[in-house]
Amino acid sequence: MSAPPAPPPSPPGIPRRSLLAATAGLAVLAVAGCTSGGSGEAAAQTAEQVDRLAGQVAVQEAAVAAYAAAAAADPGLGDQVTVLAGQAREQLERLRAAAPGTSSTGAGASGAAGPPPAGGDVRGWLRGQVGAAATAHAGACVDVSGARAALLGSVAAGLRGHEAALA
Repeated sequence: MSAPPAPPPSPPGIPRRSLLAATAGLAVLAVAGCTSGGSGEAAAQTAEQVDRLAGQVAVQEAAVAAYAAAAAADPGLGDQVTVLAGQAREQLERLRAAAPGTSSTGAGASGAAGPPPAGGDVRGWLRGQVGAAATAHAGACVDVSGARAALLGSVAAGLRGHEAALA
C-alpha cells in the first residue's frame, strides 16, 4: 500500500487566521460606529419621534372612544363592530407600548369630533372618525423611521380596513 497523498498546498493570499482577525476587528469597528457616542442630533430625532408617536396615542384613543360612543348610540351597530373595536384597542396598546411615558390620558374621549348624531347615521359618523384616525397615523408615519414607522403604517392600514368594513 502506498502512503496517503500529501495535503494540497495552501492557496496564495491571506492566511486564514489573519482573515479571521481582520473580520473580528471590522466587526468591533462597526459596532463602535453604530452606538450613539453622544450624538445630540440622533437623540433629538429619537425624542422627536417619541413625541410624534405619543401624539398618535391620543389619536388612537379618540378612535377607541368613537367605537364606544357609536356602540352607546346604536347598540345594534355596537354588536356588529365588537371585533373592530377590540382591534382598535389592541392597536392602542401597541402604540402605548412603543411610546414610553404615555398612558391613558382621557384625551381620547375629548379627541373625538363630538358625539355621534342622535338618530342619525351613526355608522357614517364612526366611519369618518376611523378614517380621520387612519389619515393622521399615515401622515405621522412619514415623519418617523424604523419600527415606529412600521407600527404607524400598520395601524393606519388596519383602520383603513375598518373604514372599508363600515362602508
